[in-house]
Amino acid sequence: MVNKMRSQELTLYEQDFNLWLEDTVILLREQKLLQVDWENLIAEIESMGRSEKNALKSNLRILLMHLLKYRYQPEKRTNSWRYTISKHRQHLEDALEISPSLTSLLQESLGKCYQQSRKLAADETGLPLKMFPSDCPFLLDDILDLDYLPDEARSD
Repeated sequence: MVNKMRSQELTLYEQDFNLWLEDTVILLREQKLLQVDWENLIAEIESMGRSEKNALKSNLRILLMHLLKYRYQPEKRTNSWRYTISKHRQHLEDALEISPSLTSLLQESLGKCYQQSRKLAADETGLPLKMFPSDCPFLLDDILDLDYLPDEARSD
């Protein structure tokens, strides 16, 4: 009985997200603003913004890790690494095309993402962390350049 009562108390948002979304779009198009579930709509829009930012930083971390591996393990370079580098550059390019304002987030996040990538690269390669420069050895323009691949290991 309690479960039955609880299911009757659920909002459309809680019962069927897709249907809630479709209904919300209709209400907005018809300008029936008093009927819109504003609390959940605002929460979803904020969540979308966070997801977009998190995806951008995740793609940057993976890209940086592979650029480090590519530079500091030239003997282990594979087509798979080049594919991963290209794929994550394309993800970044797509995100910046849709939301150019994220370029500033990319610049702001570069230092922290690089430090995380440096640790990931050390963990994955088994190379000591000190093998990778403490400051990012790549320019943002090079990181995003679809044709750029780092040279073999060198002392920076």
